[in-house]
Amino acid sequence: MKGAKGTLWLVPNALDLGAEPVPLDEVLPLAVIRRAATLAHWVVEDARSARAFLKRVHALVPLAQPLQSLHLRELPPPAKGKARGEARTAGHATLPAPLQAMHGPLAPDGQPLLAPALAGHDLGLLSEAGLPAVADPGAALVAAAHAAGVPVQPLPGASALALALAASGLEGQQFAFVGYLPQDAGARSARLRELEARSRQLGQTQICIETPYRNAALLGAMLAAFAPGTRLAVSCGLTLPGGWSRMQTVSAWRRAPPELPERTPAVFAWLA
Repeated sequence: MKGAKGTLWLVPNALDLGAEPVPLDEVLPLAVIRRAATLAHWVVEDARSARAFLKRVHALVPLAQPLQSLHLRELPPPAKGKARGEARTAGHATLPAPLQAMHGPLAPDGQPLLAPALAGHDLGLLSEAGLPAVADPGAALVAAAHAAGVPVQPLPGASALALALAASGLEGQQFAFVGYLPQDAGARSARLRELEARSRQLGQTQICIETPYRNAALLGAMLAAFAPGTRLAVSCGLTLPGGWSRMQTVSAWRRAPPELPERTPAVFAWLA
């Protein structure tokens, strides 16, 4: 149909960023790999890691076009002061005021990231690890797609947050992802106490992540700030060889704190 728009496909990645790659077909359904192989237009968090992902796809399902002919455009970098995984802008598009308030203004970069989809081509969105727009960049692009009438289709794949929650044994009916915590020690401790109180009041599991090299510092802050009876779960290197999940009370963690590797992602969850 004339004027039909392409679809924005949310393509999951493996969770092995910075680690030894795992076989892609062990963590992604074959249908996802096949879909990724068909896409010629991409918006990605990082072009270099996206090309590495597409090479892994090609080893299983040949790409419809040579890798060098694919069109990859990167999401704009995070606003100054924002860490990886926090909100990013998503190219030239117009969002309603409520969505701009949620995701921030969309930077007019001269090459609208949704242009291929608006021209009728399917478009892939890919982050460096896991599901795009979930604890990773891309939400503003997805919001812009909705605002522009571009169909959005998420594809199934590993989400470290969902896997960690399932493995924690904590409340799975009431939970909240709170993203990254402040890096300043005082502000971080205050935020941890606030979130512990919220967990206690609502009976709600709280979930956060951190840049891997700061995992040990975050765990130490948790063990100092939380009450002894608060249940704390740590999941490290999910879907990777040697990955593990462990949940116990803060008092038990204090007696035998683990050594967290500096290059392996971890997810932290707690229930007061």
